[in-house]
Amino acid sequence: MNSSELDKITGDQALKRLLAGNARFREKRPEHPRQTPDRRRETAAEGQQPFAAIIGCSDSRVPPEILFDQGIGDLFVVRAAGGVMDDVGMASIEYAASHLETPLIVVLAHAHCGAVSAAAAARGPLEGRLGHLVKAIRPALEQVKDPSEDLVNRASKILAEMIARQLKHTGPFLSDAVETGDLMIAAAYYDILSGTVEVLSR
Repeated sequence: MNSSELDKITGDQALKRLLAGNARFREKRPEHPRQTPDRRRETAAEGQQPFAAIIGCSDSRVPPEILFDQGIGDLFVVRAAGGVMDDVGMASIEYAASHLETPLIVVLAHAHCGAVSAAAAARGPLEGRLGHLVKAIRPALEQVKDPSEDLVNRASKILAEMIARQLKHTGPFLSDAVETGDLMIAAAYYDILSGTVEVLSR
């Protein structure tokens, strides 16, 4: 994607591009676009202009460039266990929005998240810094009121939507860009069995 293409793309168009890539991945017809030596040289010389930023989980089963069938320089990815955000992660996303002018941020949850499962099972103090992770995830677990629901998967979706709402109201870079329509922030959920990405909110 060259600079003129990026100038034209909106958050909605960027989301459609991601979902089209996910459809290719899911249907076993990936194109593996923009992964050539020429693309490497282009991005080395001209810098990066990602059309979407992805906030996702560190889970090895959820690689954004693969499940969205994108290439070098297409996605700006911030990953942590559970997809939780700290100040450094937030600064990274602010950089994408303010300096790279990325028009779309997707907060991507996924099925069978080990971090959410661990937080759900946690009892008492945890060793090391794991307690920080549990503390960040617990509010989403507490919002699952229906005992018939799948606790981990439902809480994962809630967590993604909570993070997306937080980002929309985080100033100055993100909230201002959302207000002017220059930035879309969406929450989504990836089913690791089917390969499908579902948009939860935008």
